[in-house]
This record gives sequence, C-alpha cells and structure tokens, in this order.
Amino acid sequence: MAAESSAYNDALILPVLPLDDEVVLPGMVVPLDLSDADVRAAVEAAQAAARTQPGKPRVLLVPRIDGTYAATGVLGTVEQVGRLSDGDPGALIRGRSRVRIGAGTTGPGAALWVEGLGVDETVPDPLPGSVTELVTEYKALATSWLKKRGAWQVVDRVQQIDDVSALADNSGYSPFLTTAQKVELLETADPVARLKLATEQLREHLAEQDVAESIAKDVQEGVDKQQREFLLRRQLEAVRKELRELNGEAEGDESDDYRARVEAADLPEKVREAALKEVDKLERSSDQSPEGGWIRTWLDTVLEMPWSERTQDAYDIQGAKAVLDAEHAGLDDVKERITEYLAVRKRRTDRGLGVVGGRRGGAVLALVGPPGVGKTSLGESVAHAMGREFVRVALGGVRDEAEIRGHRRTYVGALPGRIVRAVKEAGSMNPVVLLDEIDKVGSDFRGDPAAALLEVLDPAQNHTFRDHYLEVELDLSDVVFLATANVLEAIPEALLDRMELVRLDGYTEDEKVVIARDHLLPRQLERAGLAGGEVTIDESALRRLAGEYTREAGVRTLERAIARLLRKVAAQHELGERELPFTVTDADLRGLIGRPHHVPESAQDPAERRTAVPGVATGLAVTGAGGDVLYVEASLADPETGGAGLTLTGQLGDVMKESAQIALSFLRSHGAELELPVADLKDRGVHIHFPAGAVPKDGPSAGITMTTALASLLSGRLVRTDVAMTGEVSLTGRVLPIGGLKQKLLAAHRAGTTTVVIPKRNEADLDDVPAEVLEKLDVHPVTDVRQVLELALAPAEVLAGAAA
Repeated sequence: MAAESSAYNDALILPVLPLDDEVVLPGMVVPLDLSDADVRAAVEAAQAAARTQPGKPRVLLVPRIDGTYAATGVLGTVEQVGRLSDGDPGALIRGRSRVRIGAGTTGPGAALWVEGLGVDETVPDPLPGSVTELVTEYKALATSWLKKRGAWQVVDRVQQIDDVSALADNSGYSPFLTTAQKVELLETADPVARLKLATEQLREHLAEQDVAESIAKDVQEGVDKQQREFLLRRQLEAVRKELRELNGEAEGDESDDYRARVEAADLPEKVREAALKEVDKLERSSDQSPEGGWIRTWLDTVLEMPWSERTQDAYDIQGAKAVLDAEHAGLDDVKERITEYLAVRKRRTDRGLGVVGGRRGGAVLALVGPPGVGKTSLGESVAHAMGREFVRVALGGVRDEAEIRGHRRTYVGALPGRIVRAVKEAGSMNPVVLLDEIDKVGSDFRGDPAAALLEVLDPAQNHTFRDHYLEVELDLSDVVFLATANVLEAIPEALLDRMELVRLDGYTEDEKVVIARDHLLPRQLERAGLAGGEVTIDESALRRLAGEYTREAGVRTLERAIARLLRKVAAQHELGERELPFTVTDADLRGLIGRPHHVPESAQDPAERRTAVPGVATGLAVTGAGGDVLYVEASLADPETGGAGLTLTGQLGDVMKESAQIALSFLRSHGAELELPVADLKDRGVHIHFPAGAVPKDGPSAGITMTTALASLLSGRLVRTDVAMTGEVSLTGRVLPIGGLKQKLLAAHRAGTTTVVIPKRNEADLDDVPAEVLEKLDVHPVTDVRQVLELALAPAEVLAGAAA
C-alpha cells in the first residue's frame, strides 16, 4: 500500500468517463453501455492511449449529478470490451483507486481529458482496537442484511475482506444507498472515517427495515384476521342455514331474530315502537358496523327489562306488621307508615283504583337517623313484609349524574343508570328500592346526581321517567323508594321536599337489650362458631354493655362488644381455661373485655364530677351520631391580669357565639334582680369553654346552659349533677324552642341524668319520646331563665352546710 501511495502523488492524464446519477467506488466491477456517446468516447480514447503505454486502458470514472461533476473520481481499467446480455456493445470496467480531479488537458480521441492526483488512503499498521471493533461491527451488520436477502455467497466474501478501505468501499454495492450517500463515501478520503460512515448508513437502513417489517407484519396480521373472521362468519352462516333447513325452520338472520323477540315480548306500545325502529336500523346496517353492536346491546337491555312483571302485594296487614315487629325492635314510626301504605293499597285495589291518572300508588320515604339504628336493614324487612323484591342502590360517593340517569348510547361502554339497573335486577316493576346514604351524594363538573334524583323521587313525575340510555318512558310510580341518610341538612332541600321524612332517633336502653337478646346475640353466636346453649349472656350483662361499655344511638358498637365477648369465651374454651356451657353476668364483663368506657356522671364520686365546682353546667346537643351530652365550663379572669371581655373556645359556630353574648348580656342587665355580683363582669374577663374542642359545635340550643354556667360561677352555687338542659335564650330571658328534643332526651337517659329542663313550647314534642324514657326522666318545661336557675342551681344553704 505504501508503494502504491507514492505513485498516487504523481499526476495522471486520464480520459473522463461521466456517470449520470451513478457512483462507482474502488474495487467495484461494473458493465457500461457503449451506446452512450460519452462512455464510448472515453473508452476509445483510453484504448488509443494504451497503445503507447503498458497495461490496460485506463479511464477516470466521475459521477455527474445534475450536469455537475464531482470533485473526486475513480481510476478504472477497461477489463473487457464486448457485448452485454441484451446484445448491445459494452465494456467491463474495474474501479481501482480514488483520484482528485485537476485541470483539463488534451489527449487523443473525442473524450474530455483531465489531470488527476492520486489520494493517499493509508491506514495505521497494526490497526488500533477501535478500528478493529468498527470492522467487526460493519461485518456483523453487513452479514445480517445479506442474510435477510439470502445472499449467502456474498457473506463469505465480505468476511474475507480485511483491508479497511476495501471494506468501506464494498458498501458501494448496497442498493439502498442514494447517489448523494455514495458520493459522500467517494469523497471521504480517510478509510477509517469512510468505514464509520458506511457503518452508520447500514445501521440506519437496518433500523428502518425493522420498522417497515414490523408495520408490514401488523398490517398483514390485521388483514389475515379480517379475512379469517370473514371466512368464519360465512361458515357460521352456512352452518346456521343448514341447521335451519334440517329443523325445517324458515330462513332468517339475526335482525329477524330480534324482530321476532320484540314482537313476542309483552312490551308497552311506545317501547315496542321504539324497539322496532331500532330493529329496522339493525337490518340496514352491516355486520362490521359499530352501530350494529350498539343497537344489539340496547335491544338486549330493553328485552330484559320486566315491563309487565309485578309481584303481588301481601295485603295481610296483621301479618306484615308481625314481620316488621319480629325483625326490628322499636322504630314504631316506620312500621306505622308501612302499615298505613299497605292498608291504603289494599283499599285502592279493592275499589279498582290501582291506577289513577296514569300513576300507581308508590311511596317515597326518607329514613334519617344516626348510624347503627337499622335504616339499611329496615329496607329488606319492608320488602319482606310487603312480599316484594328488594334492591339496594349504594349512593355514597356517587358524583356522576350519568350514574342515575345513564349514559347516552353513543358513548363507548354506555350503560343505563342505577335506577334502571335496580328494576332490571329486581325482575319486577314494583320492587322496594333502598337508596342508601343519599346524604353522601357529591357533585362536581360531571353534574349533580342529587338533581337527577328529583324526577326519580317525585311521585308526580316518576311515572314517565326517562333514562338517557333507554330513551323510553319507564313507570316508577309503583316502586317503594326508601332513602337513608345520617344528616338531614346534607340532603338538598328540593330533594327532601319530594320525600316523606321519617326520623329514627335511636334506641332506648330497654330496646337495645331486646335487640341484643333477640337479634345480635344469635347472629354473633353463629359467627363465633358457638351453639345457642353453649354461651348465654344475662340480661343484666346486656344492659351494662349497652349502658356503660357503649354509648351510641344505634347498636353497631353494641354488636361489636358482644362479638368481642363471645370471641373471648370461645378462645378461653379452646385453651382449656373455661368450660361450656357458660353464662355471662355483669360481674364477668370486666374480666373478659376490660373496664367500662362510659360511666354515668351520677355514678362517679361527688368530688370527681364535672359539676363539683361552680361554673359547670350540663347541656344536651344533637350530632350526626344522635343525641349527646354537652358540658359548658365558665371562669372569670383575675382582675389584676386585665383582659376584660368574653373569650369562647371549643370550635364554636357563629350562632353559638351569639348565644354566649346573649347569655352574658342578660346576666349583666338582670344581675341585681337575680342577686348576682355582676360588678365582677365589668373588670374581669369571662371565658366560656366547651370540652371536646376538636368537634365543631353550633346552634342556639345551648343558650340556657351557658346562662346557667355563668350564673353558677357568679353566685358560687353548684349546678345539680342530675340536671341537664336545652333551650335557646333571648335577651329578655325567655326560653325559646329548639329541635331534636327526642334525641336529646334519649341522650340524657343514656348518660344517667334524671332531670331535664326543656322549653315550654317543646312540650308537644314529648309525645315522640318513648314512654319508658319519660318514666325515668323528670322533665320540666320552662318559659323563663329564672325558672331554669331555680331548678338547676343548688340552694345556697346546701353549699354552706357542705362548706361547714
């Protein structure tokens, strides 16, 4: 190579053989057509010059791109002149080495002669490691490409090339290279750089080829799948046709099947018309049309709806009442309402008034009460008592309006709403549908589900309810809707106006004992794997569980306490520590499940009670978990510390803060009349605190409680431990009515309070309070704060005697 490179430095006089849009690299052997005038002139000129020079005729192969010659050409020798495969005259020329083109000159023949200078293409010897790796990579890529084309003989030849320059120039045979890419290879003098360029070009082509092959494969698979599906469908049609002929049936297709099903179904007239229109569309659509799938799904849904199915109501009023009494203790309001409904339904049926004005006699009840009082389980009992199907629809956390009214059929995956699905699941048009947790329905950008429920729960509209998916009228007027909620205020006013409100204010202690004995205990014995006679719980133990271990409006925590008790007994029996059968008494509770968590204030030591110091009064409140006892504490700041004014703590709402201001103003203006040292209120700061500061509190019903606490603080007289109170106070000292009296009295009963002060105008609400609770409470209706203070504050002589 070194000897040849020295020769390349000598100037060469060569005839130019132009190649239009073609490039020949050193080492390539190409046939050229001599019918081209420029090619023939160059070959003849080379032959003429060879007569006076030793060796084969030499030409300069120069690419001519758009009439412009490249700056570098290839020295080629004419190996043979003869005929090409098509019979035309041609010449076989071999590329030898690169030549840089210089100035033009003269020579024999009609060809263009130029001066050329050889190009140095030496490479280091031995080859560096990076160049060796490059050679290996190029050979691997070239071998991969050649194997894909099936050129196995060429693979061996490429593997035998060791020269870097020759290996790079070998890519000139690649048919995927453009003319510009070949010219770039030709003009790159450095062999290593040229091999890098050839390797990059080959790598890019292989990557493109892989992508193209992947696309072609996917396309082919898709086409094959379509062809296979088409073939299978044709075969299926042929098989169906043969089966119909074998069974003697008339020919028909799927749309005919739907038409027959629609005509045979017992559908309302308007629903039948809408279904037949969809069948007509299905007949006109092709099998591959997506609309056909939507229509089939819609028709299936319509045909599965129980349009004419209705269960016969059980008009045994006494039997229905017995079922409700057996399955639920207490809850008299709900039982009376269901009994009234059945009685009215029976009379309407007897007189032929089942349908009046297109509407049937459904019902919409809202069961509002604290958790654990049996609202959800009551729905199943109502269905059982009426002899109807029962479906529960959970609405907690639903935020999409389409969950109620359904999606439009044009959406992918469209479904009817939950109401339609509930009727479909029930299999009748008059089920009992329980809308559970209706106060937990949310709203966002997708709509307000509570607004969508307005039509569902309106007895004047729901006989023509339209679901977005069905788009046909659905009669819901015969459905009994029971909606449950914990917080009445969370239900939208327009929705609440459409429902009949039934309050479940919680159970008395006696009712809890009955429920635990008749319902909770048998269920938990079965879950604990215990037989009915193996473990019994004494009524005194049940009463103590309800009164001291749990304090709630419902019985859910009570059931958990019973379950814990039975698990403990079962575990002790398995460990050999206790023999069965075993009767649990109230004395055994502490050893089995620990100490009580809710000891009544009246059962504590007098010195440890909250009302053992002046300035503490006991109030009553209503929370989301039912009624509860609320303590109010008041204190006066030291005159030397300053800070006159009113301070309120305990996370209070604006209404409760205003009640505290009213209580303080009343005592300031009527202090002399009440014989209170109100002068202390001018210079000393007043602080009123409601314990359980993390719980938000609001409402006006703590007015008389705050007034009593401040009066106790100023007078030094204690508030009676057994007295609890509720009522709003005015600036003139009037006691105004409040809400939730039943829940508050139940809470006072649970807390062990014996005397309750209520507003006189709430006296009529005592009719709702269970008789057994009223028997144990001394209720004092009052109209003025002065009466409250006389009842609640301990006499001064008692205080003096206690101090002595």
